[in-house]
Amino acid sequence: MNLHDFYYELPQELIAQDPLEDRSGSRLLCLDRASKTVSHHVFREIIDMLEPGDCLVLNDTKVIPARLMGSKVGTDAKIEVLLLKRLEDRVWETLVKPGKKAKPGTNISFGDGLLTGEVLEVVEDGNRLIRFDYEGIFEEILDRLGQMPLPPYITHQLKDKNRYQTVYAKHDGSAAAPTAGLHFTKELLEKIREKGVQIVRITLHVGLGTFRPVKVENITEHHMHSEYYVVEEDAARKINETKQKGGRVIPVGTTSCRTLESAAGEDGILQAGSGWTDIFIYPGYQFRVTDCLITNFHLPESTLLMLVSALAGREQIMAAYEEAVRERYRFFSFGDAMFIK
Repeated sequence: MNLHDFYYELPQELIAQDPLEDRSGSRLLCLDRASKTVSHHVFREIIDMLEPGDCLVLNDTKVIPARLMGSKVGTDAKIEVLLLKRLEDRVWETLVKPGKKAKPGTNISFGDGLLTGEVLEVVEDGNRLIRFDYEGIFEEILDRLGQMPLPPYITHQLKDKNRYQTVYAKHDGSAAAPTAGLHFTKELLEKIREKGVQIVRITLHVGLGTFRPVKVENITEHHMHSEYYVVEEDAARKINETKQKGGRVIPVGTTSCRTLESAAGEDGILQAGSGWTDIFIYPGYQFRVTDCLITNFHLPESTLLMLVSALAGREQIMAAYEEAVRERYRFFSFGDAMFIK
């Protein structure tokens, strides 16, 4: 399967730059795989598409303000550091711009020395390992100095950090938000629960590999970066019970979907545990746990577009995307949503 099979034309003005005031007021395109039809809704109407006995699976990861603006010690050279993965207590794998100013041994100062970092080595893809030095609690310093690591296609400044968090975000660790979850409010989730839908939380810390472009023409040669996930015993039990009783398991977002598919055995039974996953889902993949999916609209030629194509079929997805463009849906992280049923 070729990369260009997943290309579509998107007018620049349809890339959402700001979140809506009302999280659940975004638009929702429902793609019915059985009838091969699409219908148009408001996101809060998702409750009408869920049934008692279904299980909604949320990724409760929390985005950290991982973008740090600093300067090279002894010079005025500006350096931007993006935290990707914590390897030890004070050592992080990072993305540094410009990389040529961050050779091993380089010291970087942030916030007038409130936080300092030393580049230890250059690793895969030109990323840098940096050891940070500080007094106090790292997370508090990060909250004070860091900025939300918005995707490169969002050029507006985010006024409220919390709008790039889901209302159920709990566990620090992501470099990007699981954006399908941004549409939910606490009130909507409570109404869904009252309807008899089970709501379960799992965790996958989203890395920047999410945004990494596919650079090979044959998509099967693409290698995904690994991300850390956790599935608790209680979550696994509830999801397995849903399947046994004939209910639908509906992950919210591709991150929840990838976690479920990574943690399931070949028999479709979800295993509790934690670990690293680099699962790459593209057409031809046989889903083990996922029955339906709530997701946003994804970039052309992205691994996320390939994942939803695996679930709904490439032709159906590309046709639905064409309709979304015609109907002037808002795309990507702060954009509208799709329900694949």
